[in-house]
Amino acid sequence: MSDTAEQHEERTGAPSAEQGEGPGEGPGEGPGEGPGEGPGEGLGEAPSAEQRRERRTAAYRGAQRLLSRPGYRATIRERLADLDEAASLYDLDEPVDVYGNRIVEALEERVAGLLGMEAAAFFPTGTMAQQVALRCWAGRTGNTTVALHGLSHPEVHERNALSTVSGLRPVRVTNEPRLPTADEVRDFEEPFGALMLELPLRDAGFVLPSWEELSEVVAAARERDAVVHFDGARLWDCTSHFGRPLDEIAGLADSVYVSFYKSLDGYSGAALAGPKTLVDEAKTWRHRYGGMVATQFPTVLSALAGLERELPRLPEYTAHARVVAAALREGFAAAGLPWARVHPEEPHTHEFQVWLPYDAEVLEDAAVEQAEKTKTYLFSGFWDPRGPGLTVTEVSVRSEGLEWTADDVRAAVADFVARLPR
Repeated sequence: MSDTAEQHEERTGAPSAEQGEGPGEGPGEGPGEGPGEGPGEGLGEAPSAEQRRERRTAAYRGAQRLLSRPGYRATIRERLADLDEAASLYDLDEPVDVYGNRIVEALEERVAGLLGMEAAAFFPTGTMAQQVALRCWAGRTGNTTVALHGLSHPEVHERNALSTVSGLRPVRVTNEPRLPTADEVRDFEEPFGALMLELPLRDAGFVLPSWEELSEVVAAARERDAVVHFDGARLWDCTSHFGRPLDEIAGLADSVYVSFYKSLDGYSGAALAGPKTLVDEAKTWRHRYGGMVATQFPTVLSALAGLERELPRLPEYTAHARVVAAALREGFAAAGLPWARVHPEEPHTHEFQVWLPYDAEVLEDAAVEQAEKTKTYLFSGFWDPRGPGLTVTEVSVRSEGLEWTADDVRAAVADFVARLPR
């Protein structure tokens, strides 16, 4: 699955999640037209992609109950209000940052401390942060080959940036919908300088290995004299599954990238953490890649707010996601749906996949109709077709979802399924 809209981007050219959108619609979209109200719909013509998008946006805006309302789907006014509430987190009488000092340095120190690393560098995007990290490691190891998963973010969502921009050579350890095993790493048929592991692996369903499996994979890479880099865009989410603090998880790797806008709901931005010598070199490459932004305090302040507000709640979100996932399975079974899957059955984080045996537009129409008629938007994400009559969507449980009981979920599933053709 994409930054689901990122997969959508590859097919349609629509903006991706890295550009500020996630599953479904991005921020700033205006009211849409209801069913039968758009141009041509009354004449029996199929609605255009734009009309469908506007209808989804209107349904989202009008919904009173959702499992998640991520910041990237808010309005500018709502985002500014969030930032105003974050004013108490930093001395606003301090001068603004200039090319990475002051408040940017404060965030970097905070992240390095949380991850137990010597230093950290703020980057405008995770794509840039990881390219810089891996090219720095290539220079140190003398090997430009990067071993990674076939479903990892650089392979699926970055348009071959590692090779095209950074001169690196990605090789796929596995394409299976799970993290690589120690044997696969140990027995891989050619040398590599770095092993990149995405934790959790989003396109496989936000899945994680066990702590023992992860430790063995890291050890297998070290046996081959390779460094280990974690794509930890959502590393913040991993503590519940591993039962360990962030610094212990990050401590397995030589370097780690983390995102501020995904789980933490910041505006954007990322950080690369690792040894000080690596981070110092990375800052040089950050400048070369065009990442030395003159002033970044709004983004950085939103990241600090995410660390303060969302990070402590992620274990709570994960625990409730497991309640929601179980209720979804029970609801689909009770509704007599011929085939449905919640993956993983017990989510590893607060996000997971739902697979249903219908075309994407059928599922989208049922979800939007439910939101319009009941003000409950059970599945508000993008529906991604994966085969004839088979579609997957992502479910994210955040603060809004904590209000849902298992009975609420089962009732919403029954109503949703009743709107599907049988």
